[in-house]
Amino acid sequence: MTGEPERDTSQEWLRGLEVFAGPLPEFDPALAPGDPVRLFVAWLEEAVADGVREPHAMTLSTVDAAGDPDARVLILKGVGAAGWQFAAHALSPKGEQLAGHPQAALTFYWPELGRQVRVRGSVTSGTAEESAADFLARSPSARAEALTGRQSRRVEDTDAGPDGALDKALALIEQEPGLVDPAWTRYTLAATRVEFWQAARSRAHTRLRYERDGEHWQRYRIWS
Repeated sequence: MTGEPERDTSQEWLRGLEVFAGPLPEFDPALAPGDPVRLFVAWLEEAVADGVREPHAMTLSTVDAAGDPDARVLILKGVGAAGWQFAAHALSPKGEQLAGHPQAALTFYWPELGRQVRVRGSVTSGTAEESAADFLARSPSARAEALTGRQSRRVEDTDAGPDGALDKALALIEQEPGLVDPAWTRYTLAATRVEFWQAARSRAHTRLRYERDGEHWQRYRIWS
């Protein structure tokens, strides 16, 4: 042993990984619609048509009671004039964080197209009927997982274990197919800012930002 610190080669390795392999689509901000939802849906449809895996997956970012950031990947449940919709258990960390600070950000990334969409705004809970409908539309195993009510909690030695709890919840669903977890919640993020990012191999990336101005949207390009 020489006593010298081991050389960190991760930076060289990471720099050697290819990005924006392409071919990448063209994006002309001058032709973008006035409503960001229309552009988002168009980009999402292109991602689906291009075979992007799980194009409706998104990163939901929230803050906790201490103001520390948190993030996780969820599935988009819907998008329209009201905003971007997703669902979660109200007693999960993300549910509790949204209750304490109902502001959030969403990030979509489609690497095959070199595209990213960032959305941020206020979050509201859906009605009991909307949340129940979302819960019942889930697969039996997904409903059973939610019914355990233990998301992100530590597994203790005295617990029967996740598999045992899931089996009990599945048996309960078989007995009561219409059973709904009252804490399951469908959320809607009403955007105040939406940003579209199109990569270019030249690194002259294109960024278009929409900002809500009352009932209307203002859009403008920003530096990459």
